[in-house]
Amino acid sequence: MRFSKRAGGAFSRNKRTAVCLASIAALSLTCPRWALAESASDSAVTPGSAASSAAGVSGDCNVKRPAVLFNRWQEDWSVLANPCVAREPLDALKYIPLGYGGDSYLSLGANLRERVETNDAPLFGIGAVKGDTYLIQRVEVDADAHIAQHWQFFMQWEDAHAYGKNNITPVDKNPLDLEQLFATYAGSLGPGTFKARVGRQQMAFDLQRFISVRDGPNVRQSFDGAWVDYEWDKWRFIAYATQPVQYREAAPFDDTSNRNITFSGVRFERQSIGPGDLSGYWSRYNRHNARFIDAAGDEHRDVWDLRYTGTHSRIDWDVEAMLQTGSVGQSTVSAWAVGSIAGYSFDAAWSPRVALQIDAASGDRHPNDGRVETFNALFPNGYYFTLAGYTGYTNLIHVKPSITLKPSANLALLGALGFQWRETTGDAVYQQANQAVPGTAGKGSAWTGMYVQLRADWTIAANLIGSVEAVHFQVGSAVREAGGRNGDYMGAELKYGW
Repeated sequence: MRFSKRAGGAFSRNKRTAVCLASIAALSLTCPRWALAESASDSAVTPGSAASSAAGVSGDCNVKRPAVLFNRWQEDWSVLANPCVAREPLDALKYIPLGYGGDSYLSLGANLRERVETNDAPLFGIGAVKGDTYLIQRVEVDADAHIAQHWQFFMQWEDAHAYGKNNITPVDKNPLDLEQLFATYAGSLGPGTFKARVGRQQMAFDLQRFISVRDGPNVRQSFDGAWVDYEWDKWRFIAYATQPVQYREAAPFDDTSNRNITFSGVRFERQSIGPGDLSGYWSRYNRHNARFIDAAGDEHRDVWDLRYTGTHSRIDWDVEAMLQTGSVGQSTVSAWAVGSIAGYSFDAAWSPRVALQIDAASGDRHPNDGRVETFNALFPNGYYFTLAGYTGYTNLIHVKPSITLKPSANLALLGALGFQWRETTGDAVYQQANQAVPGTAGKGSAWTGMYVQLRADWTIAANLIGSVEAVHFQVGSAVREAGGRNGDYMGAELKYGW
């Protein structure tokens, strides 16, 4: 039996819509066709889809060329087996036949991202941290082999550098290394579809608030492990067992599995619950020798997450809640977070869309009480608030109204104001990657500060996007009393995909 269900089906389209809605109002990214941030939890592309094979038989020249996707392994270039599909330069490398009938082929691809950033107050200028201007560059090359009707072998290399940056971190630089290398099997099982993926891979859930590909920084997050899912009608069930990749910058091909961290769990997705879709998951996060302000030792967190997203008329929304239980050393864990975004699109010139984003995450209220209430943001995407990364998803209350305008189909303009408080003054102000701002724990008022964000995204060509973002963060008394100051960030980016 030929298996024809592939990424780009109902689940994939739904997730693309949700991600685009959030990217406009919260993540501040536009959604050109080639760069749609599809969730890595979506189905892998099944080699030799029925649609593409049928096109080759019938000679239907209405078959569209594939788009370059955010996750390159979800592309399906088998339509180029049809000789009547219009050819473009280098198509001979996008579709290299490996057998008769178009079911087996090899496809090559590449991504290039160049971003110039300037930040006059990393860590709000506390300590010896100085302002910085630098270039970050990420080059990715991939090879995607589809064998017969069921197998896919995907390999992607990454070369990431930060030129002129004062403080190089693991998310800034990664000389030539394997970003992804996995094998996928897909086939029919009973009334549904079974898929299994093993190897180094990327995965992301929903709006990538907590589990993400981490596309904002220069080095994306990959995981070594196994992933299986079963799709039937409007249901989808997933199981995964992984270790995040430990990035090293000493030499090429020196990355390895992080033996100190494991992340495994199960997930469900259900379409059409009222006007929206429902998803949820349980995961176990284990980390050796974890350190928090109020506890240290081996960390074992049970993560319980539920999300509901949908649209009705001109209104769209996305609401997610997470509860964390478990232990850190001899202390028990009791932490939580919620995230929400809702928008309304007007039928008017420039397609204005107004949105309101509200987020909150717990902090530790009482030191030395045997309880850790500091929320662990797990694997955040790095651009959920802004690209500046002044604050992270820990111990905060965040309110962000925004407006997006589209003067043309290829240009989107965003303006937003963000207001932030600490959920509790007993804990610190946190930046990205659960980094506590020194001198803020247990001191000062709840008011963290406010920021102004301006962003423009321009689709220059089908596979070329330019973006500019500016952020000014006005710090509150807690940060100022710790020696911090206001921060200004500017970033200019070009992304190309082939």
